Amino acid sequence: MEQAARAATRRGLRLEYATLGWNVVGTVVVVVAALAARSVALAGFGLDSLLEIFASVVVVWQLTGADPAREHRAMRLIGYAFFALGVYILAQTAVTLLAHIRPAPSPGGIAWLAATLIAMLLLAYGKRVTGAALGNPVLLTESRVTLIDALLAAAVLAGLALNAALGWWWADPLAGLAIVYYGVKEGLAAIRGGE
Repeated sequence: MEQAARAATRRGLRLEYATLGWNVVGTVVVVVAALAARSVALAGFGLDSLLEIFASVVVVWQLTGADPAREHRAMRLIGYAFFALGVYILAQTAVTLLAHIRPAPSPGGIAWLAATLIAMLLLAYGKRVTGAALGNPVLLTESRVTLIDALLAAAVLAGLALNAALGWWWADPLAGLAIVYYGVKEGLAAIRGGE
């Protein structure tokens, strides 16, 4: 039984390292695309990638030395990071809509988001299965962070595609609002889980 738990912990760590690698590269790609296109949704997704990096680091920290105090602290840290992301996106969306900043189409951003959608769905599934096998609430919570990352990639992808195909510039910042909703919802759940 102990051997199975060690194998599941190693699998969990590999999944987190894969998530870290994807998001480190993705943050650079998305930030460059966001600046080039002046896209709030892409900028928000870049921040979401930073949140995913932070959450993965917290999970690695927790998996390499699990104890109840560390687990509760890890859950609260993930929750606070969600709130910070939501506040930033809400402010940036308001500025973009009020100033009528029109983002340019971003083919590179669209391609990266499509790839990210697939990668994050696969990683979220692996983390959920591994977290359940370990009975690890931190890994299970972080699997939801990764699933939300996939759903946000889909929402931002839709906003970018509508802007590129139909010129609906407002679809880009509105897609970012999905991040706010999920950030607050998951932030509250993570903080409550860390109490």
